[in-house]
Amino acid sequence: MAGKRPLTRRSTVVNTGSKYTKGGGGGCRHRAASPPNDSMNEILNSLHSRKSVRAYTEEPVSPEERQAILEAACAAPTAGNQQLYTILEITDQGLKDRLAVTCDNQPFIAKAPLVLIFCADCQKWYDAFSAGGCGPRRPGAGDLLLAFCDAAIAAQNAVTAAESLGLGSCYIGDILEQCETHRALLGLPEYVVPAAMLVIGRPTEQQKARPKPERCALSHIVHRNGYRRMDGPELREMLAKNAGPQGYEAWLSAFCARKYNSDFSREMTRSAQVYLSAFAPGTEQEELL
Repeated sequence: MAGKRPLTRRSTVVNTGSKYTKGGGGGCRHRAASPPNDSMNEILNSLHSRKSVRAYTEEPVSPEERQAILEAACAAPTAGNQQLYTILEITDQGLKDRLAVTCDNQPFIAKAPLVLIFCADCQKWYDAFSAGGCGPRRPGAGDLLLAFCDAAIAAQNAVTAAESLGLGSCYIGDILEQCETHRALLGLPEYVVPAAMLVIGRPTEQQKARPKPERCALSHIVHRNGYRRMDGPELREMLAKNAGPQGYEAWLSAFCARKYNSDFSREMTRSAQVYLSAFAPGTEQEELL
């Protein structure tokens, strides 16, 4: 139809001189083994080159693109074909504006053309079993973790689909904070937890040019046949690439204060414990040390 953007696959092939490797800056330092032919695998290239995008042009996401993203999300692997998630599409600008504040004051959330919240949903099957007279037990912590997996897999399918259409995306983990506020804003029942929020739009030129942060070497991330707890020197080797001119110790201390020991991290833990209390009574703590 005239005036509609065609759903074409974005070409991201970059000649790096090696096969099955990423295009663009950053990424894993270890490359996968060469394939049996000289062709570049476009899907792998897209996965390696994808990076978070936090600034968007004013061009909207077309209805066809939106549909393709949502259909790809719902085509994701799911435990027992249960689709233990519900996707909230946030179209109300006032609600977007509010979420930009409640999710750690990030204004770009309000400007994103497409905002999706992937909820781990244990409510709908419990309600279906109850309505059908099955006598279901109450959802437990295991049910919630399984639903989180389902929701995260669906969200990543949406990210991959968006990337294939030339759209940028960013995960917003802060949606897990402020349980009481977000339950009220989104009308979440007891057995529904917001697992991830995605904001999607067309990246600005600045965002396209921004290099992707380097990932850790596979030797540190992939452990064979069991977990191998790393010692201080190996952890330093794994993380030193992030330190820059300030030095490893100074960077690590600042990063711990900014991320792990931060107020938002403590709030996320508090909020998660409130959500979890419905699934595992007795887990809610009055105070985080």
